[in-house]
Amino acid sequence: MSWLTDYVRPKIRGLLQREVPDNLWTSCESCSQMILVRDLEKAQKVCPHCGHHMRASALERLAWTFDNGEFTRIELPKVPVDPLGFRDSKRYTERLKEQRAKSHLDESMVVAHGTIGGQNAVVAVMAFEFLSGTMGAALGEAFVAACRLAVLQKAPLIVFTASGGARMQEGVVSLMQMPRTTIGVQMLNDAHLPYIVVLTNPTTGGVSASFAMLGDIQLAEPEALIAFTGPRVIQDTVREKLPEGFQRSEYLRDHGMVDRVVKRTDLHEELGRLIGLLTKQVPNATPGATLETAA
Repeated sequence: MSWLTDYVRPKIRGLLQREVPDNLWTSCESCSQMILVRDLEKAQKVCPHCGHHMRASALERLAWTFDNGEFTRIELPKVPVDPLGFRDSKRYTERLKEQRAKSHLDESMVVAHGTIGGQNAVVAVMAFEFLSGTMGAALGEAFVAACRLAVLQKAPLIVFTASGGARMQEGVVSLMQMPRTTIGVQMLNDAHLPYIVVLTNPTTGGVSASFAMLGDIQLAEPEALIAFTGPRVIQDTVREKLPEGFQRSEYLRDHGMVDRVVKRTDLHEELGRLIGLLTKQVPNATPGATLETAA
């Protein structure tokens, strides 16, 4: 009996029980179905069971958007780190340091250039993983830099939005980025270059009230929350029940604020098609031109 208990049983258990890595499986936050992580990555973080679009990082979006996942990031302008000397439960500088270590990004926007469908394009992606994609002076500078690069390369600018709004730690400085980014969009208009916005979940606050809603073409991912103020605040204010799907991509499309709702896995092809349609009359871009070469 001791031989069976001490030797045979552990051997059988060892054969039946294999070590499973902790990061092998994940669950969908919408339908709670289990999904293999590698399958989810191949599907660009779209649930194969219910089609829910999970949150994606800025670098993932760049890889999915450019041809063969190849792109060149640009160095973005530096800004004062803490213009107001802000502090709540901790210093603003400490929050920034923590976010940079956690996200491996310098700020809440990443800008890169490359090709989409064989056509030159500049892409700016908001990083929700960095302080909820909030808009401060650094993001304003990054957006304007993206506009300047697009003008320099005579290429369309594509922006992926994902934001909780203006960054409270920068006060009025963050609010001033609303007109500043609008001026960047005007630069593109003056150069007759396409400006395409892809609204992702969530796009709210000052971002939705400025450059996020100024695209020549407004695309959105399915079921993305797109709003200035959240539905709960509105419902508590007007004291009325809001329509089904209020402030979601499909609702905005049906009411004329979004042109198309496009699945994430179809975005690369859709963007390539739109660039081809919109840039027929635009002169050839300057290959490899950067902000530095223009200086």
